[in-house]
Amino acid sequence: MERTEMIDRLNDLIQLDVDAVEAYAQAIKHIGYRDIAKRFREYQDDHRNHITNLTALVQQMGGTPTKPTPDLKGYLIEGFTALMSLTGARQALEAMKGNEKVTSRKYQEAVAQPFPENVMEVLRTNLSQEQWHLSYIEEILSTPRREL
Repeated sequence: MERTEMIDRLNDLIQLDVDAVEAYAQAIKHIGYRDIAKRFREYQDDHRNHITNLTALVQQMGGTPTKPTPDLKGYLIEGFTALMSLTGARQALEAMKGNEKVTSRKYQEAVAQPFPENVMEVLRTNLSQEQWHLSYIEEILSTPRREL
């Protein structure tokens, strides 16, 4: 893979993580459960860390990182998450489940590419965290212990 393609793919992931930070902000506002909101803030921090580590990789490759601001797709994701969150915790969780599925899939696609090993280490770590986020959300949605 050429350097410019690697930079473009990493910038796409940066944008994805920027959008995830914003989506979590909307879900946190409306979730109504302190334990879930606390976990969502941790996941939001994970996404911020992804932005930081991917930005560093782009810079190491001599590229210009994407500015960490939501794009049109991000505003749509944020709006959808906010709208779903207004109808209750279950809907907020469902919206975040969908968002994390997309993010996990994009990271899976990235680790299937021929990136250098230092990039692969970061991508694998980020993917692992994305899978952990999705697993938690799915667990909460499937647990009958609380009325959501």
